Amino acid sequence: MEARAIVRNVRMTPRKIKLICDLIRGKDAGEAMAIIMNTPKAACEPMEKLLKSAVANAENNHHMDTDKLFVKEVHVGPGPVMKRVMPRAQGRAFRILKRTSHITLVLGERE
Repeated sequence: MEARAIVRNVRMTPRKIKLICDLIRGKDAGEAMAIIMNTPKAACEPMEKLLKSAVANAENNHHMDTDKLFVKEVHVGPGPVMKRVMPRAQGRAFRILKRTSHITLVLGERE
């Protein structure tokens, strides 16, 4: 039995979010929450909301014990890229890529 939560179109690059994903992968849900809350990264805010959502899904939808939950799987992929233009010298234009991410978090229950 597993519970999952997905957040799409997070306005942050996947590379920055992967740092937090690597910290919490395989940890207990409470320990993962503590790591996220004490890590000074901007990616921690959407990850905290996502972990809370996954725990709520496990408790309410799948009737799992919240004390036995652990982060079974967490991965981040690229979302749509917003393309913007910044003016540069001599009338040239410079393209800026504003990247987004899709994050998936799966919680499992320890035996």
